[in-house]
Amino acid sequence: MGISFGSINSGLPKDIVQQIVEAEKIPLQQMETRKGKINDKKSLVQQLTTLVENMRGEILKNKNARSLRELAINTGDSKHINVTADKNIADPGKYQLEVVQLAQKSSAISNGVEDKDKTYVGVGYIRAVLPNGEEKEIYVDEEHATLSGIAKLINGDAELGMKANVVNDGKDSDEPWRLIVSLTETGDNNRVEFPYLYLVDGEVDLYFEQERPAQDAKVKLDGFEIEVPSNKVTDLIPGVTIDLKKALPGEEINIEITEDVQKIGGKVNSLIDNINNVLKFIKEQNSLDEKTDTSRTLGGDSTLTTIESRIRSAVFTSVMTDTGPMRMGDLGVTFQRDGLLKFDQAKFEAALSKNYKSVSQTLTGKYSLEGGKSKGFIDILDDTAQTLLSQPTGVLPTRKGGLQSQINQIDRQIANRQRIIGQKEEILKAKFARLEETISKIKGQGAGLAGFAAPPGIQQL
Repeated sequence: MGISFGSINSGLPKDIVQQIVEAEKIPLQQMETRKGKINDKKSLVQQLTTLVENMRGEILKNKNARSLRELAINTGDSKHINVTADKNIADPGKYQLEVVQLAQKSSAISNGVEDKDKTYVGVGYIRAVLPNGEEKEIYVDEEHATLSGIAKLINGDAELGMKANVVNDGKDSDEPWRLIVSLTETGDNNRVEFPYLYLVDGEVDLYFEQERPAQDAKVKLDGFEIEVPSNKVTDLIPGVTIDLKKALPGEEINIEITEDVQKIGGKVNSLIDNINNVLKFIKEQNSLDEKTDTSRTLGGDSTLTTIESRIRSAVFTSVMTDTGPMRMGDLGVTFQRDGLLKFDQAKFEAALSKNYKSVSQTLTGKYSLEGGKSKGFIDILDDTAQTLLSQPTGVLPTRKGGLQSQINQIDRQIANRQRIIGQKEEILKAKFARLEETISKIKGQGAGLAGFAAPPGIQQL
């Protein structure tokens, strides 16, 4: 009778160690799944952080009364002046402006020559008397003894304060090319004696044929004549720059500077949109049903409740103004049934037009000599945003840090588990190797016993 080892006789499965190791890895898969869910939550917290940062960015654009304000300028569609205002300096007002005379710079034009690049006008020097009385000489060599060459020499000397151009007078004459030299600055104080041309041995004589003297601009502001050295006037009205385009003696242009309520309304509307982006995110996360996997979302998270509560508190907080306490609700900002803010821009602009100062104080606070500055809605909202974003104790960094701590803990558990599994795998491999060796020896012994129990010629039952 032969000796049998049952399943051992057929040998061990080749991948038995791998099967055991894979079974040991099942908890690792569960850990990775749990880590993935926490990572999803962390990503959502980051999205919310970005929305709050965007909201604060809009807050900082309009943090004070000057940055919030915008000015509108009306000149009756006049094309003869261009008016701009620095909103940080200028104030609303009405003015009458008459442009009596434009400022001009000293300039001169030469006689004509046949060719700007080839007609040889001679060598020598050019002497100019500058506005400060200083004399300046420029030497003309053979290389520059043309109109183009002289223009290059003048333009290459920054101390002259002059610019030279070579032009074709368009008269189809035999000598159409002329040199125009102009001082760079306008006004009576920038008059110049134009260069004397000491040039010899030229094909033609070169000289200045016509000159135009410098002069100040003359304007009348509210009926009073004022001389200014430039056509860009910055000293007539504080914070206002007027570019004079054309003289119109005897004709007044009305300049009206007002608060631009539409642009200010647009700024507030943009701020409300950014607040709503935060509230909309919170609303979407809290929209739960039987299919919602709350392990991967922030639905019901206390962080959302905290943020929404603080934003609501900022919107409902009363602010003291010169006309008494006011809230954003008085300016057209209200909560809707869906939890989002609604901004009635028409109501806001009407309130702004009626009492700009009161609305501005509601938004950016009120200054007083005794108590400094009180906080307006934008200040309160900024405090809220800072509380949510500040590192490391803010609501959002704290929540994000807590989730990251959970991820780090799982990573450590995974690493420890992998180390244990690796050690176990090595032990199992060694054990099964010895077992295979033992079985092999037993099989050899079994074969010897079988031969001894059945002598040759005797059939084994």
